[in-house]
Amino acid sequence: MKARLTLAIALALPMMTIFSGCGDDSGLAQRSPVSGKVSYKGQPLAKGLISFIPGAPDGRAATGQITDGKYQLTTQDENDGAFPGTYTVTIAARVVDMTQATEAAKKKGATSAALPQDFAAKANKDAKNEIPEKYSLPTTSGLKAEVKAGSNTFDFDLVD
Repeated sequence: MKARLTLAIALALPMMTIFSGCGDDSGLAQRSPVSGKVSYKGQPLAKGLISFIPGAPDGRAATGQITDGKYQLTTQDENDGAFPGTYTVTIAARVVDMTQATEAAKKKGATSAALPQDFAAKANKDAKNEIPEKYSLPTTSGLKAEVKAGSNTFDFDLVD
């Protein structure tokens, strides 16, 4: 009887380790894959950044680059997804024209390959939004997502 119990425990321990939810050596809990599409006025968003901001105060955000309207989220490792939970979603798509900033810096005598910080900051401030700015702020985006265990797909069709 005792031998059977010992055998059962010996067989169960490796299985518990496999299914414990670690998933990787980051020390973080299991993340769920999250991907989807982002469009603006029915057209795929060419480039942008999507962020899932957790509702829980101890939560962890996940982000992804939008390319040709598609994205995958990253929390720790590339495309590892997000933790299950409720999120506010923000989407930013700004086109920064560094040409004018570079020319202005050269006129002021900048000789380094790196653009001086004040010129880069101005270029970023003057960047053109490809979508309404409301989508880039958690307080005004109006976008929500509930990530669940397993694979998740969230598509966002943005309008004015």
